Amino acid sequence: MFNFLKGLFRENPIFVLALGLCPTLAVSTQVVNAIGMGAGVIFVLIGSNIMVSLLKNFIPDEVHIPAYIVIIASFVTIVDLLMQAFVPALSSSLGVFVKLIVVNCIILGRAEAFASKNNVKDSIIDALGMGIGFTVGLLIISLVREVMGAGTITLFPMGSFDGVIEIPGLIDAPARIFSLSPGALLVMGFLMAGFNWLLSKKKKNKEN
Repeated sequence: MFNFLKGLFRENPIFVLALGLCPTLAVSTQVVNAIGMGAGVIFVLIGSNIMVSLLKNFIPDEVHIPAYIVIIASFVTIVDLLMQAFVPALSSSLGVFVKLIVVNCIILGRAEAFASKNNVKDSIIDALGMGIGFTVGLLIISLVREVMGAGTITLFPMGSFDGVIEIPGLIDAPARIFSLSPGALLVMGFLMAGFNWLLSKKKKNKEN
């Protein structure tokens, strides 16, 4: 439970460790992009953590980083091909950032810092915690940016639902800056400050 929850709160990849910020800033313009990127990262994290944990005793120390990158790249390729086959619109929207999961600091960091030193079960739990923590952070940023910047919430279309929820009062007069790069930095900065304030307050209460 500790290994799972640390990725959500104490070691949240976005708000605490400040990892994976490139895709966070780039794809957080719509909620659907956050869901797709989060799902891809979770899949790659779990797959790569499992393989690194299984092969840790067989990979020489001299080549362990290149070996980890090959393992991660294999799972990223699977994710990329699945997105192109089943959700081409999402794949096109995410663009090159799906492929750049290969060099995402979160993935390589968990392989090096955790999976290479722990068993498969703990590695899966760690991957789930970190992956869900990243996805939740990405979703919060995307929700704020899309609602404030476009007045909509874009989800996967299903049946007669076109996938777009319009927010009354914001759809006609959105604050466009939130859809731009400065808005992304602004939203992430405030959320990061709020998240760290809550953690420090919790720590202080615990000490008292």
